[in-house]
Amino acid sequence: MTQPAHAQRATLPSGTGLRPDVIAGLTAAAVVLPKAMAYATVAGLSVSVGLYTAFVPMIVYALLGTSRVLSVSSTTTLAILVAAQLALVVPDGNPAALVVTTATLTALTGLLLVAASVLRLGFVANFVSAPVLTGFKAGIGLVIVLDQVPKLFGIHITKEGFFRDVLSLVQQLPESSMLTLAIGGVTLLLLLAMERLWPHSPAPLAVVAGGIAVSWLAGLSAGGVATVGHIPQALPSMTLPDLGLVMQLLPGAIGIALMSFTETIAAGRAFALPPEPPIRADRELLATGAANLAGALFGAMPAGGGTSQTAVVRAVGGRTQKASLVTAAASAATMLVLAPALGLLPQAVLAAIVIVYSIGLIQPLEFAAIRKVRTMEFGWALAAFAGVLVFGTLQGILVAIILSLLGLAGQAANPRVHVIGRKRSDDVLRPLSPEHPDDETFEGLLILRPEGRLFFANAQQVSDRIRELVAQHKPRVLMLDLSRVFDIGYSALLVMTEGERRFAEAGVTVWLAGLNPDVLRYIRSSGLAEHLGNDRMFANARAGLRRYLEAPPGGGSDADAKESFGRSDAKGEATPE
Repeated sequence: MTQPAHAQRATLPSGTGLRPDVIAGLTAAAVVLPKAMAYATVAGLSVSVGLYTAFVPMIVYALLGTSRVLSVSSTTTLAILVAAQLALVVPDGNPAALVVTTATLTALTGLLLVAASVLRLGFVANFVSAPVLTGFKAGIGLVIVLDQVPKLFGIHITKEGFFRDVLSLVQQLPESSMLTLAIGGVTLLLLLAMERLWPHSPAPLAVVAGGIAVSWLAGLSAGGVATVGHIPQALPSMTLPDLGLVMQLLPGAIGIALMSFTETIAAGRAFALPPEPPIRADRELLATGAANLAGALFGAMPAGGGTSQTAVVRAVGGRTQKASLVTAAASAATMLVLAPALGLLPQAVLAAIVIVYSIGLIQPLEFAAIRKVRTMEFGWALAAFAGVLVFGTLQGILVAIILSLLGLAGQAANPRVHVIGRKRSDDVLRPLSPEHPDDETFEGLLILRPEGRLFFANAQQVSDRIRELVAQHKPRVLMLDLSRVFDIGYSALLVMTEGERRFAEAGVTVWLAGLNPDVLRYIRSSGLAEHLGNDRMFANARAGLRRYLEAPPGGGSDADAKESFGRSDAKGEATPE
């Protein structure tokens, strides 16, 4: 994955000892804790759950993770996925049931991540393509914004799906609380202005402090403005999962685990500096899984690595995971000392925080960049975006995964087959294209270069394409340049053998060139190499072209052919020129 510009240009922070990490940890806490509380409300949980998530999981990851600076707690994406799953299992929002269900969901997410680590499935994170992830996150961002807008207006809607929710919101706008809207609107403007002028600043902490002060001085709760309410002034207590909920929660936990790991590995790689140890995917699975397992026992919601909070740690000079330990300590201090004050915080302030930091998930410029490069993958991004809005957030993950796998399968099943020409006045062979109209071809010879792995899923498509090109060009000799084919399956060998026979019956001689050692071994084992003979197999396409220009097809000695194909080593493998 390509690192963002800020990560590529970064160098190791200056300073020694504990001081840089303490400063980074406290600064990150000013950003992370308000956002963690806000994300808990997205999931329909108490703000205290957000503090728990910025406490235990952060400590565990700091001890086990491979990233020096990754900050692990709740994220916008995970919050909305948790919300969707909890709404299915606890539709009435019973507080006691939510606590147990959240603990079970978080524990199940952790177990899945640990199991994936044991099975060494770290590579799975690469299966969700960047365009599909762009579309999925944009859909998630829009859903989160819509979920929070009613809180800005002081109204409540029954959630029935994205488009129905939009209609319900419009219908209930006349019932808005102007005081609540004023608080939320001012908070939004302040956050947007502060983030624009001072990116990664403790803006969330500032608006939270201001919201609490205004609420206390003006008695907003008595004026009908919804506030956070009572928060226990204590560290989290032990919460045991309910095994009876496992089957209900498993589908959602799989999606949450996948997204948790995808976000964690992406953020970890983005902020890794060259002198630091590499990010190890399987170890990240273990660390994130253990963090969620431990968090589940203390009331946390599913957690993962956060890009924005990690950016804060790096920007202010964080060097090691000691910064995360300082942030976790700040979370514990908040629970023990500031809980009563946090209860005065208006819900509209938290909603504004969520909206501001969820808008970043919607990246129109990224959509435009994808469309500029690959129209097909732009379609995937739009489909993933629509999948979230039409089918829901959890189903949207399934849509994203299916689209990524279909894209991978489509590319594998339809490899390119290039017609090769030679650059004039140079010994360079390259695909014919409008950019090189002067490249020369040769009467009676057609050079084709397929790309990728040839196997059962694409063998017939490649064969059909080759037959079309042969019918179009009508060569006497068809030379297949296999230098871009890194593997060939048994089914493809059968199709190739049958194709050679049919071409021979039609008066077209087949030559092979550019076989790597593995492909050459398979072709020899199939008997095709023996059938063709050394005079029809060449080390590379240039050698085959020289042979064609020097002698008619079928002419020349067997010794000359061996010299063109390459030297034979003791094992009988051909060594290219």
